Amino acid sequence: MNLKSRIREIPDFPKKGILFYDITTLLADAEAFNTVLTRLATPFEGQAIQKVVAVESRGFIFGAPVAQRLHAGFVPVRKPGKLPYKTIDETYQLEYGAGTLCIHEDAISAGERVLIVDDLLATGGTTAATVNLIRKLGGVIVGLALVIELSFLKGREKLPAIPIVSLLTYD
Repeated sequence: MNLKSRIREIPDFPKKGILFYDITTLLADAEAFNTVLTRLATPFEGQAIQKVVAVESRGFIFGAPVAQRLHAGFVPVRKPGKLPYKTIDETYQLEYGAGTLCIHEDAISAGERVLIVDDLLATGGTTAATVNLIRKLGGVIVGLALVIELSFLKGREKLPAIPIVSLLTYD
């Protein structure tokens, strides 16, 4: 199945000069969506994944069903003020300014095997912050499963030694 044909490209969104890869067209196609979930989960079957971690909001769309397929728990990573229990946080640099991500302090136990799932890897800042949160809790990162990777932004370089599965790569 040609998954790239299911991604709508929108120029100048959210601002001029940006080419936005819209996954809503892929999500609306039941066969394509199921194919993506299978392709994200399959490389990690038999690797004793205990938790799947995903970042709000589009990461949740893929992370929760992948967790179900791998018989693992699901852990959301969110922006400050969105999680109801005690959290730890990680601040990271954005193009203009900084962002912060949070995870419940009891979401991952030391030694638990973790897979990170997300819709997109761009510059790698969000993913690197997520990696740091997992490591602060003692989680062992088994890999990163992505729907789309924008390789020209070199986000992979911020994630050394982490096995990465990208379904679609844009150079």
